[in-house]
Amino acid sequence: MKPTTIGSLMSLTGVAAAALIALAMPAVAATYGQPVDGQFGMQLPASPVAESIQSFHNNVTIIITLITIFVLGLMVYVMWRFNETRNPEPSRFTHNTAVEVAWTVIPIIILVIIAVPSFKLLNLQYSYPKPDLTIKATGYQWYWSYEYPDLGGHTFDAVMLSDDERASLKAETGLDYPRNLATDNEVVVPLNKVVHVLVTAQDVLHNWTVPSFGSKTDAVPGRLTSTWFQATREGVYYGQCSELCGKDHAFMPITVRVVKQATFDAWTAAVKAKDKKGAKKILQQAALEQAGIKTVATAQ
Repeated sequence: MKPTTIGSLMSLTGVAAAALIALAMPAVAATYGQPVDGQFGMQLPASPVAESIQSFHNNVTIIITLITIFVLGLMVYVMWRFNETRNPEPSRFTHNTAVEVAWTVIPIIILVIIAVPSFKLLNLQYSYPKPDLTIKATGYQWYWSYEYPDLGGHTFDAVMLSDDERASLKAETGLDYPRNLATDNEVVVPLNKVVHVLVTAQDVLHNWTVPSFGSKTDAVPGRLTSTWFQATREGVYYGQCSELCGKDHAFMPITVRVVKQATFDAWTAAVKAKDKKGAKKILQQAALEQAGIKTVATAQ
């Protein structure tokens, strides 16, 4: 192939690689805690595990994109260089030692490059650090029930808000509650603390998943599985059951509220005192502050 042709092919390959890599990265529309319309890519990470998952995903995407472009370029070159018009007399060779060594060794090197960080990621996901808080999540058809063993066995159910409930709450507080994601009760965890989630189910298979935390584990009847996360940003984070569990599978979301330690301590004190109204008020005020609203009166 002429040098100009090779240069053109390399330039085209570089442009295509840059475009595909850009598409592989999280889009500008991505946000913390929940999906948004037009989003392309993962939700922004809010835990060390999620950050590692997305970093690994992006790096592997770059590798496989470059491999795909290289193979495509090689195929185009072969079809152009060795077609019948240019080669009326086909070559008779059957082996090339250098090529055979290269196409064996190079893929091995690539796989090792992918394997090393993948093992590190698996170790991060399944080497559970000492917990600051433990929560038990139980899946039912079709809602989640939670228990805080550290808070004297405090329990509550989290059921998806209906459209009427969402509208009523927005009128009351001025906050937006995303459709099919918001629940009547939220899981509350402190910022930058290690949280262990023990997961099970009482009827069929469910799956406890919060994308921004990189947490995903099956809820199996009669068994106890687990996951962990360490939220690094305040706010509310949503997930959904990710195991086909029946007709209302799409309507059993997960809502986790990450708050400052002082707020969590105040909420904990209210919970232990069985002051449900006080606990709810503390969370409502935290939600308003996180949304940039000082008080309910301001929202109205």
